[in-house]
Amino acid sequence: MAKFMYIARDSEGKKVTGVEEGTNEEELIGRLQNMNLTVVSIMSAGRIELNKAMGESSGRPAFALKRHFGVNSSDLSLFCRQLATLLGSGVTILASLETISKQVTSSRLYSVIKDLQREMEQGLSFHETLEKHKDIFSELWINLVESGEASGNLAVVLDRLAMYLERNAEFRRKLISALIYPAILLAGSLGALLFLTIKIVPTFAEVFRGFNVDLPVPTQILMSVSDFIRRFILLIFACLVVSIFLFKKYIATQEGRRQWEHFLFRLPVFGDFFRALCVERFSSEMSTLVESGVPILYSLEITEKSVGSVILGEIVHRVKEDVRSGKPLSVPMEQSGFFEPMVVQMVTIGEEIGELSQMFKRINAFYQEYVSTFLTRILTLFEPIMLIFMGLVVGLMVVGMFLPIFQMTKIGGS
Repeated sequence: MAKFMYIARDSEGKKVTGVEEGTNEEELIGRLQNMNLTVVSIMSAGRIELNKAMGESSGRPAFALKRHFGVNSSDLSLFCRQLATLLGSGVTILASLETISKQVTSSRLYSVIKDLQREMEQGLSFHETLEKHKDIFSELWINLVESGEASGNLAVVLDRLAMYLERNAEFRRKLISALIYPAILLAGSLGALLFLTIKIVPTFAEVFRGFNVDLPVPTQILMSVSDFIRRFILLIFACLVVSIFLFKKYIATQEGRRQWEHFLFRLPVFGDFFRALCVERFSSEMSTLVESGVPILYSLEITEKSVGSVILGEIVHRVKEDVRSGKPLSVPMEQSGFFEPMVVQMVTIGEEIGELSQMFKRINAFYQEYVSTFLTRILTLFEPIMLIFMGLVVGLMVVGMFLPIFQMTKIGGS
């Protein structure tokens, strides 16, 4: 019989620690569960002594490779998936965190996981430790984990959260992949125009000045633009950087963000696209929350804070208040005018048959497909439009440069 030290919680959530003898960890866990205890961590006395000897608690393992400092969406998605898998396999939370900490590639996330371990050992629940790291874990994370702990289905809830994070990460990757080529094409085109303007045009200008002839108006305009850009290129660049900085500061405010979103939603063609992005995010979060057993009012409250749009957040707030007063979810959604009739109808059906989470999933799938199709069509048109634009600009520059030559040739021939 070996000795084990355990940390558990009773039915009231109070921390219980002790030392018990058992043939193995599985046998002791089963015995503790029969005592209505939820096991948080269990460790053999031999392992405790080994940990102390190796100094595991004092720093990160020497073999763990930390490649970057920040915490990106891929880090969080992988962390959630690993945690869901380990918990689903019967591994305790603390043991799962210890295992994951040895595999993460983010130094920042490693430190956070160690903080989570220490705080849980001091008696805090998992969601309470997450609340202390809101710069890393969103409201969605915290509230889903709280729901999972309350229902005793933390592994299931984390599995759904992992699917949500993976689905969103895949969607973002598709969007970024679709935008890479046009971004490179645009940057290359602007670079080529800038090179022609500050290098080629001045060379022709020096040649024309040597002939001492009257230049055509297009050539004069081209040379004036080139001269202006060459003289003030640093000032132009500085103004551009300052403008971008001030714009970002402005849209970081509540009112600035609201006005910017109003502008985006009213754009021809693209307005529907930006609206679809917001509905996609809303339906994705709602499906995850409702499916995880979070009450509808609480789901709306979480989504209001994390949907990523000021305008939609305000709409969700009004929807929440109407639902609180007894109205069906579909009624205030329809009255908002933000959601398409198809969305409202699907939510109505979901409420009637008790499959609201599944309806939100279908809405999310539809809008993800809509956004992908829209981007594919727009980007298919972007390349020829960009090539035509470049051809026109370069053509006008060539005409402006060669007009004086044609005139001088004509004069010399006569």
